[in-house]
Amino acid sequence: MAYRFITVSSDGPVTTLSIARPDKLNALTPNVFAELSDAIEAALKDGARALVLSGEGRAFCSGADLQPDGAGYVGLPDDLGQLIDDHYNPFTRRLMDLPVPLVTAVNGPAVGAGLSLALAGDIVVAARSAYMLLAFVNIGLVPDAGASWLVAASVGRARAMEMALLGEKLPAAEAKAIGLVSRVVDDADVLAEAQAIAAKLAAGPGKAIGLIRNQINTAVESKLDDVLTLERDNQRVLGRSDDFKEAIAAFAEKRKPQFKGR
Repeated sequence: MAYRFITVSSDGPVTTLSIARPDKLNALTPNVFAELSDAIEAALKDGARALVLSGEGRAFCSGADLQPDGAGYVGLPDDLGQLIDDHYNPFTRRLMDLPVPLVTAVNGPAVGAGLSLALAGDIVVAARSAYMLLAFVNIGLVPDAGASWLVAASVGRARAMEMALLGEKLPAAEAKAIGLVSRVVDDADVLAEAQAIAAKLAAGPGKAIGLIRNQINTAVESKLDDVLTLERDNQRVLGRSDDFKEAIAAFAEKRKPQFKGR
């Protein structure tokens, strides 16, 4: 499928998706979500074992597009709740429920719902010049697209409250220091670093990696007893997996395991 608002490229088992509205700082519209969703489904169908999400130009994503674009997008509707139900929340859930790992390459500002997309990555690689901004309060709104949970789960209530209430820019280095992003690299290296991480993950035990991301996301909002049960159930499944058998054989034979994701 030819896309208008995103670009897609694949290198073996790694598929990279980039929002391609650089003139609008990669602002989000329903069409952007639709194209990203379609591309993700196509990548998984084609056997992708890891995904990278980034943005073109000088921004990762500036959040919701607040203005009409003269090309079919009429701007925000009166009922923002319906917009969230129809587009934002389904896409956030899709990212969090992926069966493969997601690495986000935050090449520039990640603002509003754009910050939600950035933090949906299992590993978040940020450019040194990038910044994070919960800008909602600055336009009289509340965080959406999962930003409240994603930020608070990463940095705790106090820092999340400060970011949400003050609506101030958080430089990438400070974001890493408080645990909001995983790595900070030179601007020219951010995409390559994210793709290298994704390639490493794609070569790993895919079944286990998929369950790990689900397990940790679940653990953040669950009681310990529930997590213990989930860990047991997942371990029962993986203990019978081909990847685990291959790992045991490789250990005995003193070689590197060749995982197949089964």
